[in-house]
Amino acid sequence: MKAALPALCAVALLLIFWELVCLSGLVPAYMLPSPVQVVQAMVNDRALLWEHATITLKEAAIGLVVGVVIGVAFAALMDSFEVLYKAVYPILVMTQTIPSVAIAPLLVLWFGYEMTPKIILVVLATFFPVTVGVLEGFRSADKDAIALLRSMGAGKWKIFRYLKAPSALPQFFSGLRIAAAYSVVGAVISEWLGGFGGLGVYMTRVKKAFAFDKMFAVIFLISALSLLLMRLVDVGERVCMPYRFLNTSSQKGRNDK
Repeated sequence: MKAALPALCAVALLLIFWELVCLSGLVPAYMLPSPVQVVQAMVNDRALLWEHATITLKEAAIGLVVGVVIGVAFAALMDSFEVLYKAVYPILVMTQTIPSVAIAPLLVLWFGYEMTPKIILVVLATFFPVTVGVLEGFRSADKDAIALLRSMGAGKWKIFRYLKAPSALPQFFSGLRIAAAYSVVGAVISEWLGGFGGLGVYMTRVKKAFAFDKMFAVIFLISALSLLLMRLVDVGERVCMPYRFLNTSSQKGRNDK
């Protein structure tokens, strides 16, 4: 809690400054609603926001899971076959130069306005950070330990299971944390261009009505959902790698003394 206190104070000061600017009349109310108005809009439309948020979360969750599975599989293949790494890795990097907004209309044209194009865009957004993180984790495994296992007769599978996979866990969770944030944003971007539900669809509707308080409410909700998914990744990391946090806590205790 103490570690988060500076950030909480900074956010509180920002909200107070925002409220004072709105009260002073420096910016017209229809252009910049106050934080109080945003919260009121969120409360008044809570049922509708929740309905759209569940659709967006479903798209983000499915796309994230599929993106993680494909990303880990690709990383394992590129680590096992150097030729594949040299052929595919530059293409993966090039794909990140293409904006998601440019891909989304094509996906809508090809797959329609249902959930499929949204999930595909989320997969494309989450695939890269997981692939790169896991691949770097595989390649950062101790070379001497690999040589030792080979000298003891261990095959590729045992080396992968007992050495490379555990050593890649920190990078995996780092990539997963980024992918979790991208998943919600990717789903919302795809919903902007057509659909029957979701926070992106709700956002386009309130934008056409010039309801800026509701626009900010959606933005706050998207940020909250992204932070929630990142927090779930942190919990998963603590469950899978408790030793890292035990070492950190012990070191912090010694420093406090």
